[in-house]
Amino acid sequence: MQIINTIAELRSVLKNQSNVAFVPTMGNLHAGHVQLVEVAKQHANCVVVSIFVNPLQFGPTEDLASYPRTLDADCKKLKAAGASIVFTPTVEEMYADFDGKNLNQSMTITPPPIANELCGAARPGHFAGVATVVMKLFNMVQPSVAVFGQKDFQQLFIIKQMVKQFNLPIHIIGVDTVREPSGLAMSSRNGYLTNEQRATASQLNGALRDTVQSVKNGNQDYSQLEQQAKSTLNKQGWAADYISIRSSLTLLPACNTDTELVVLGAAKLGNTRLIDNLTFNI
Repeated sequence: MQIINTIAELRSVLKNQSNVAFVPTMGNLHAGHVQLVEVAKQHANCVVVSIFVNPLQFGPTEDLASYPRTLDADCKKLKAAGASIVFTPTVEEMYADFDGKNLNQSMTITPPPIANELCGAARPGHFAGVATVVMKLFNMVQPSVAVFGQKDFQQLFIIKQMVKQFNLPIHIIGVDTVREPSGLAMSSRNGYLTNEQRATASQLNGALRDTVQSVKNGNQDYSQLEQQAKSTLNKQGWAADYISIRSSLTLLPACNTDTELVVLGAAKLGNTRLIDNLTFNI
């Protein structure tokens, strides 16, 4: 496994590779990330994993400075998983006009309006930052396949739209969320939880499962179900941001004729914001 820090070296190493699978990450890897690498290996002999904490997708009050950086441990996991290349660029390498303080990335990807809903409503500009850095990485790696986790369902939806609308020759694969035995979706931010919070963190998944069951039982008052799930979480000590039942095909609010659905949720437990989703058919 090679560890590469510069775009020039990455392109030099990859120039003779005709089939590359790519897994973009921000590091602090867990079993969910390892699963992405294992899926990527099924589609190409060369698997590139990027580790880059992207400043462009963090808001001014968000946890960029404190976001966990565990490069040595990450590389050990990736080597064991069979990754070919780990790409670990600096901010200066990723943003050509970075002056040591400001990124000066004046040209960015404008995501579709759905980027302003759900997680985008609470994090303005977040998905523009995600789409822009992913487009940069796609340009650097030039993969034929890219693998993402479905825990970030809205992000995956936006990236699929970007690839489609920009005619990129990349097959996007979404991988099912890897969970802890309690049902809690694995996330780098789980490390922020106290032991007491971790013991109750699966309540978010529980609220989503209850919502799915209610819909499958025939309840199509989606607004009422969303409010009920938020109320339940708030009574359990959470600060619920949203619970939303959507079409899994368009990510628009579900209507009674939709049969392929996703229920998405975001809520804060203490100071930690967690997200989760469940897809299902009726």
